[in-house]
Amino acid sequence: MSLEDVVSAESTEEAGPVRAFLVDDHALFRSGVRAELAAADGVEVVGEAGSVAEAVAGIGHFAPEVVLLDVHMPDGGGAEVLRQVRAKSGEDKSGEPVFLALSVSDAAEDVIAVIRGGARGYVTKTISGRELVDAIVRVRAGDAVFSPRLAGFVLDAFSEGPNSAPVGDPELDQLTRREREVLRLLARGYAYKEIASELFISVKTVETHVSSVLRKTQLSNRYELSRWATDRRLV
Repeated sequence: MSLEDVVSAESTEEAGPVRAFLVDDHALFRSGVRAELAAADGVEVVGEAGSVAEAVAGIGHFAPEVVLLDVHMPDGGGAEVLRQVRAKSGEDKSGEPVFLALSVSDAAEDVIAVIRGGARGYVTKTISGRELVDAIVRVRAGDAVFSPRLAGFVLDAFSEGPNSAPVGDPELDQLTRREREVLRLLARGYAYKEIASELFISVKTVETHVSSVLRKTQLSNRYELSRWATDRRLV
């Protein structure tokens, strides 16, 4: 073991496990993440929440060091949690936790929105338990952490200036966030059942979203949708 490894190990040991708080509106997913983190050293989940209001209250009560934050929730999502927590902190940000987005979405607009809102990193739910622990430890230490493909979105967005916005696409803008998520997975070749499992929704709901996207885009089938999504860099 090198001197650097020894110093790193000693620093981690002195700091103790990272106190983490989990925010996601799916209880089953929260249970899975808890189990993954419990099986690895380095992180202690001190609390969890399934809504924006619960998250803001829980973060204030438990004072975690890192918050794992879902991007899409029915009552406002990760961006709203960030806004409310940061508003409560006022000018003094010293007691604020570090936010790490953990989402099924890898859409550029979602990544950019939460990073501009104050998150320190963004990883997708395909991440392994060990990789997630590493990401949590790193953001507490001050690093910015992104799944490889997502880092490019952030670099591109901020190289254009902090107040720049992506160029709008009227056809894409008419789709809801959930419809975009379904479309993205459909374009990657997922079957309806696989999309339902990935997004924690029913197959019937997937079919409804696909029908809505077909109607809005005036396309006829999934193959045309896949080409449409690829042209707009949704895949």
